[in-house]
Amino acid sequence: MGAFLDKPKMEKQNAHGEGNDLRYGLSSMQGWRVEMEDAHTAVIGLPRGLRPWSFFAVYDGHAGSQVARYSCEHLLEHITSNPDFQGSAEPQVQPDGAGDEAKEMENPSVDQVKLGIRTGFLQIDEHMRQISENRKGSGSTDRSGSTAVCVMLSPQHIFFINCGDSRGLLSRGGTVHFFTHDHKPSNPLEKERIQNAGGSVMIQRVNGSLAVSRALGDFDYKCVHGKGPTEQLVSPEPDVCAIERSEAEDEFIVLACDGIWDVMANEELCDFVRSRLEVTDDLERICNEVVDTCLYKGSRDNMSVVLVCLSGGPKVSAEAVKREQELDKYLESRVEEILKQNGEEGVPDMVHVMRTLASENIPNLPPGGELASKRSVVEAVYNKLNPFRNEDTDSASTEDMW
Repeated sequence: MGAFLDKPKMEKQNAHGEGNDLRYGLSSMQGWRVEMEDAHTAVIGLPRGLRPWSFFAVYDGHAGSQVARYSCEHLLEHITSNPDFQGSAEPQVQPDGAGDEAKEMENPSVDQVKLGIRTGFLQIDEHMRQISENRKGSGSTDRSGSTAVCVMLSPQHIFFINCGDSRGLLSRGGTVHFFTHDHKPSNPLEKERIQNAGGSVMIQRVNGSLAVSRALGDFDYKCVHGKGPTEQLVSPEPDVCAIERSEAEDEFIVLACDGIWDVMANEELCDFVRSRLEVTDDLERICNEVVDTCLYKGSRDNMSVVLVCLSGGPKVSAEAVKREQELDKYLESRVEEILKQNGEEGVPDMVHVMRTLASENIPNLPPGGELASKRSVVEAVYNKLNPFRNEDTDSASTEDMW
């Protein structure tokens, strides 16, 4: 199957935490891909006197995981330590001066943060290039690259940071208030830069090969003499957008790689997350449901999602919990009925069961996720009632989900 496995790897890496008036959960899953090339960062309380600040990121690697892994460990330090981010802010000694512990950095201005983020991206990219150059002699040159979508939260602002085709969004007041724009080679401004650097866009890819026009790493696309780092075929420069926070209306932030967005639109994912927040406050569980749902919707890529819940987010509702329980019971009873309807052909497989359910008008399915988000419920009762099932056709490994 080339770059794909015979069966998807559904084991997940999870994390969660809270602080600075927010909560977060995350989930990542290898899925159908031969390698896991995603990485993530979650930090509540930033260094250098920025304890009320937080930082989250998802990195989607390609042609290897080295750049994604290095970025998840070092990008934040490159951002917060560079002079452009710190600007003219000097540590302020508190009146009772107790040495270094009493020193706090003055909050950098919005412009300082945006400039510092850009500088941090260019710095880490150049640093990784030097590492790669130093390894050339050993024959282990790294050709990998990675997208990066990040969010930095200060007490007053949300800074969305994007380089590539991973995506971040903010749900505010029940709607998608903001989302980052993918950096694709077919975008007119991106295409112009690529052509000015002597490249071309074929089949919506840089030189017919790379599907993103901005990324960290990918140094084979950053070697045009006479061009600066942001003028190359592939640029490491991020888009940075600052949004003033609204304590009453800001619900949640989602960061995810394109393995999620390939099968769910912005509004669909927001609706799905919002519906899940009404039935559970377990953010890891919600993120797991997102990646599972995307797998069942047909995503063939690695999948990673970070969910950051803010003060205005939905709360668990007894009514929503009851509806969810009733839906699960209904699905369980329908699966049992479908299995009992087997004739001479024997017990139907999972594909038949899911197709039958998909043809019906089932009320109260989770918006955005629909029946795909309930595949695990259907599969659990199916497996219980059919212990002698064919593992090759009756499990999540089937390519034709239904």
